Amino acid sequence: MQNAITEVLTGRRVEAVSGGSRLDLRLDGPVTVHVTHEFRFATPSFATPKEVQHFFPALTFRPTPALLALVGRTVDAARITLAGGLELGFAEGGALSVHPHALVAPWSVLTAQGAVCAGLPGGEVRWTEPGGA
Repeated sequence: MQNAITEVLTGRRVEAVSGGSRLDLRLDGPVTVHVTHEFRFATPSFATPKEVQHFFPALTFRPTPALLALVGRTVDAARITLAGGLELGFAEGGALSVHPHALVAPWSVLTAQGAVCAGLPGGEVRWTEPGGA
């Protein structure tokens, strides 16, 4: 299942980025990545200066211009870390990383049919079985 997230997310285009009490990346498909806990976004390596932004959605936030610039880009890499975090890389640069958390579920991936997978407290990752509710 470790590589299944690659199949779910890679090649999908970012259609919208929104903030508030969580980050929502709406991808074509439709697929949505929800990030409910802290995350980091590294600007593309060609940006000057290269910058790593640290966000805390639980405190509410507004997407920065760098995050909004993801609209129209494609997810070209996606993986779940061994610790249960989520890492996304984007065409034309930029990388988003969500670390696991001991007490909260920091991220989830949803389709129109419901949750595909989610990072749970303690770094566990739960996948919905094909054909499951």
